[in-house]
Amino acid sequence: MNDADDVELRRLAIRRADMKLAFRSHLMAYVIVNGGLVAIYVMTSFGHYFWPIWPMIGWGIGLGSHAMSVYMNGEGIRDRLIEEELEKLRRTRG
Repeated sequence: MNDADDVELRRLAIRRADMKLAFRSHLMAYVIVNGGLVAIYVMTSFGHYFWPIWPMIGWGIGLGSHAMSVYMNGEGIRDRLIEEELEKLRRTRG
């Protein structure tokens, strides 16, 4: 490997690490906020309709999508789309 390859691999590793850290922050916000909503439910209307389920489901869908983009090779899809767009731009200029 040459220095250019090392620089590119480091850039990619940094981007992937940033994506994972962003997901962890998102997950922590989900747990804290929804834990708070459940605590409010328990203190105010325990035994009645479990209303915190709706924000948990809605936000959970977004959280699941975020997890898939980070851990199911969302990076590879993005990189492939970028390469396709670069190719299109090169063809139109050339």
